[in-house]
Amino acid sequence: MKRIFLIAILVCASVMTMQAQKFALVDMDYIFRNIPAYERANEQLNQVSKKWQAEVEAIQIEAQTLYKNYQNEVVFLSQEQKKARQDAIVEKEKEAADLKKKYFGPQGELFKKRTALMNPIQEEVYTAVKDIADLRGYQLVIDRASDTGIIFGSPKIDISNEVLSKLGYSN
Repeated sequence: MKRIFLIAILVCASVMTMQAQKFALVDMDYIFRNIPAYERANEQLNQVSKKWQAEVEAIQIEAQTLYKNYQNEVVFLSQEQKKARQDAIVEKEKEAADLKKKYFGPQGELFKKRTALMNPIQEEVYTAVKDIADLRGYQLVIDRASDTGIIFGSPKIDISNEVLSKLGYSN
């Protein structure tokens, strides 16, 4: 009798705790592609990146030129001249590596610029998604663009266009 009573209590408790959870999908790539400020920021980052990459490549070419000249003239150089040329080549290669790290390293200028340009836009989108989720009672909003194993998502639960509308971008 105690066993049946205990099972009945567990069943009632689990039924009471089980509520239908609401969830939605959002396509962040789609949203960002439809925000002109995001596209402009992306283009600006690409231009700066190309400019900085050209600077790094110019120094690398200088190092290669120094090395080729050294190879061509090595037989005519004294020990001191060889050492001076080798040091110049190593210094130029180090300069290129340092510049590359400065611009493209984990905490480099490109990272800082990307953070400064993209974070405000991403925060605005996040706030819009959160507001819609709170308004509609969604417990979970999944980004379908992140390739986390979503095989199918019904367009009925995709709130991407609603997020764009909330941000002021109609589609």
